[in-house]
Amino acid sequence: MKDFKQQFRQYLIEKKRVSANTLESYIRDLSQYCDYFEANDINDIEKATNEDIRDYIKYLEIKGKSRSTVVRVVASIRCFYQYLIIKGVVSFNPAAGIKFEKSEKKLPDILSNREIDILLSQPDVNDIKGCRDKAMLELIYATGIRVSELINLNLNDIILDVGILHCSNPKNDRIVPVYPTALSAVRDYIKRVRSITVYDKNETSLFVNMNGQRLTRQGFWKIIKQYAAQAGIKKDITPHTLRHSFATHLLENGAQLKDIQEMLGHSDISSTQVYAHIMRNKFSNAYNKFHPRAHK
Repeated sequence: MKDFKQQFRQYLIEKKRVSANTLESYIRDLSQYCDYFEANDINDIEKATNEDIRDYIKYLEIKGKSRSTVVRVVASIRCFYQYLIIKGVVSFNPAAGIKFEKSEKKLPDILSNREIDILLSQPDVNDIKGCRDKAMLELIYATGIRVSELINLNLNDIILDVGILHCSNPKNDRIVPVYPTALSAVRDYIKRVRSITVYDKNETSLFVNMNGQRLTRQGFWKIIKQYAAQAGIKKDITPHTLRHSFATHLLENGAQLKDIQEMLGHSDISSTQVYAHIMRNKFSNAYNKFHPRAHK
């Protein structure tokens, strides 16, 4: 089984070209799936049946796993058996017939323009860490990039003189413009902070921790939570909240969905259309609240 897991990892990287986060989730899901089988004295997962997997789903639900987590786990298992079919290890996919009823998709939380201003003003730029944090917050809101893309940026990915960011991941390669305030914050960080925190001349990371190493996803998550609390913002803010806010604010100010799709790196316009739903809800709420005849 250990060999299969390693080979599956390579398959996900080389053939499926999944992101680092998806890779980590799939491998973790598979490991926990294998642990469950071993705990129940089932040593040959190649012979698992549809009923076995449904029992595993019930086990996850009893443990209190969320619907979205269970759906992702099944996707991981299904992908693993697809790989085993390709390798000729199994002849059918026991997870293929498992489907879930579609639940209503919750619209993401968005920060208002005022909340964005308050959040971005929190870091103390006179402090080394604050200077770095200011640059990161400004850049992620300026470009709408994912947190995984932010922490994977290299020094040569941002062209300060031109005002553009080159963002690359396994499924997408794009150029995004950067507004002047964000450029200034990044320039200040590179000059005053990165130059004294990076000791290894071969380090290419744009954003580093205080030890001069590439910042982690968890590290940035803690940073944004800290400043949100400091700003007194009550919404449940995650790094993705700034991406959602970026897209919604562009749409509010007249940007076309197609352009937003390109900047976000969405392969399918349907992923971008969620922001149109947010706008419709916003206008509908305002109409119902303020139109004198809306309640007659």
